[in-house]
Amino acid sequence: MSDPSTMLAQQLGALLPQVLPGCSGIAGLQRLSAGATLQTWAFDTVGAGAPQPLILRCSPGGLRGAESLALADEAALLRALAGASAALRPVLAEVVHVLDPAGPVGDGFVMRRVAGETIARKIQRDAPFACARERLLGQLGQALAAIHGVDPGVLPALPRRGLQATLDKLEARCATLPRPNPVFAFALRWLKAHRPSPSGERLALVHGDYRLGNVIVTPDAPGAPGGLAAVLDWEIAHLGDPAEDLAWLGLPPWRFGCIARPVAGLGTREQLFAAYQAAGGEAVDAARVRWWQAAGSLRWGLGCAGMREWFDSGRDASVERAMIARRVSENEIDLLRLIAPRREPDALWPGTA
Repeated sequence: MSDPSTMLAQQLGALLPQVLPGCSGIAGLQRLSAGATLQTWAFDTVGAGAPQPLILRCSPGGLRGAESLALADEAALLRALAGASAALRPVLAEVVHVLDPAGPVGDGFVMRRVAGETIARKIQRDAPFACARERLLGQLGQALAAIHGVDPGVLPALPRRGLQATLDKLEARCATLPRPNPVFAFALRWLKAHRPSPSGERLALVHGDYRLGNVIVTPDAPGAPGGLAAVLDWEIAHLGDPAEDLAWLGLPPWRFGCIARPVAGLGTREQLFAAYQAAGGEAVDAARVRWWQAAGSLRWGLGCAGMREWFDSGRDASVERAMIARRVSENEIDLLRLIAPRREPDALWPGTA
């Protein structure tokens, strides 16, 4: 049996010369350690002129999350954003070709490879990112304001998931758990009891998974601090409440161990909100963001629980799937710290005693 990477290299080597001028083949194909449901491969073109560093984003076997866009739709969204937002264009990887799902490579698209780092712990801790870290939280807020400011009318059709739709979806997912989870049930009751007012709710473009790990950050260079280079992984983009993205960026799992710095392990909510509003984002309602943080923790907890079904059923029996499934308990703790009654204020969210 052929090695999958060898077969993929042969397929890409045959396909790309047909769609990229000057390309006669590819070299250096390697799978990156990125993506829970998708595969990401890096490679360079071979042929006339300088090699082009590219990325293949694909879904072998059609494995996709329940809320994920089709890859062709994700590519269409990226192209629409590049054409619609001058503020976002510098942090978007260019889509160069959308694959035919019936073709030899299967479902996916090819885009330019952006130099930089995606591994959160390196960005948060390593010396080459010292200056980048000082700028990054502000840049994340600025990019998020640009995302939420895009006119939905220029975008391809996207799912609509506001407050009520999100609550209904979470309730439906809780009902399908193979075994009851009392913490998740308690969180669902809390979300219903504390649901923000729907008055004035605006549906904007929401990234849906905006966090470290889904952005590329460049390291510092002599005389030039690093910073945000690209926003990746738009597969669960939708039209929803902008507070959802602001909350998701501050979930404890996305602090990657830097738990005392509430937003991405980099800084404070106040810093994020200030940068977001200064870049044109609407005034931030902290209580609304807190509701979405609880909804986000429940959503991720249910996602982890779903990974166990994928693993147990053999749908995807990878070690990565099993590792994610084990993280249900972390989300239970996060939810209880955020919403459970207590005598002392919560240092992670002041004023919630």
